[in-house]
Amino acid sequence: MPETASLGSPASRHPESQNPSLGSPASRHPDPAGRIKAVLFDYDGTVGDTNQLVIDSWQHTFMTIRGRRTDDELLYHTFGEPLRETMARFFPEHDLEDALRIYRDWQAAQDQNRWYLFPGMRQLIGELRRRGYRMGIVTSRTRDSLERALVYLGMEDTFSAIVTCDDTTVHKPEPEPALIGLEKLDVRPDQALFVGDTHYDMGCAHNAGIEAVLVGWSRSMRPEDKVGIYRPDYEIKNAGELLEILEKC
Repeated sequence: MPETASLGSPASRHPESQNPSLGSPASRHPDPAGRIKAVLFDYDGTVGDTNQLVIDSWQHTFMTIRGRRTDDELLYHTFGEPLRETMARFFPEHDLEDALRIYRDWQAAQDQNRWYLFPGMRQLIGELRRRGYRMGIVTSRTRDSLERALVYLGMEDTFSAIVTCDDTTVHKPEPEPALIGLEKLDVRPDQALFVGDTHYDMGCAHNAGIEAVLVGWSRSMRPEDKVGIYRPDYEIKNAGELLEILEKC
């Protein structure tokens, strides 16, 4: 979900989250010799383990507006959709800006201590840098909230391209967000992989002509979703498996 109970400190959940910054993108080694030169990542549910934070933010919003919770599975299947669109669909009778404020204010008050990376993700990104891959984030999250997360995680200088919902009026699964990312990284679609956890990510990648990688820890992608443009080209069970895919490309 684009914008994504206390679970403890990042160190207690994923110790790698307190590692120092990965350094400046300008410190990349020369491009790798293979066909793939760049990797675009979704953030929520792919790099950042924000799933519970997002669910809790939605449940707070439902409790505030409707006085009751909703089914978590319903919420999981909205992951990847711009928050404004989902909010308007869930609460058509409520003022949209007020509903967004309820969600965002609650999440902002919670999230400083609830930013985590999925296991192995920091090591993967560090190894991609060492091998010379260009990296970007393409997310439906707002730029402000993404930047807060990256600073907290010590990754504010890690990605050479960042595309958020503030950078385009056309969102996943349309190709524009990914195409903006490719332009910023100066690579062609056939020189990149797009790694994500939702059918919005898979569709965005394929609509942009990019091969799509689905992460095995996805909470929103059901087997029946993997059809047509939403079918991933690759699936990985853990972060390190992305390196195996790149070695074959």
